[in-house]
Amino acid sequence: MTRQIREQINALIEAGELVAGTLLPSERDLANNLKVARNVVRGAYEQLMDLGQLKSEGRKGRSVSSGRGSAKKKSTSKTSKSKSRKK
Repeated sequence: MTRQIREQINALIEAGELVAGTLLPSERDLANNLKVARNVVRGAYEQLMDLGQLKSEGRKGRSVSSGRGSAKKKSTSKTSKSKSRKK
């Protein structure tokens, strides 16, 4: 279900129906509307944030990022960190 929500929101962003700066519904509101658990919506939002599609607006919630459409994955390589620490 998380994947389906993520793909739907991503499709709306790609189609230009959700533009940069648009605030998304709160996790609770979207979960209630879709009749799913709140953690399902949270997971979809977090995945879209990891991809650079959404950004956190603090207490306001989450909004569409201006860098929409570009999959910016965070580098989590531990090997590059450990290599730089070796003497």
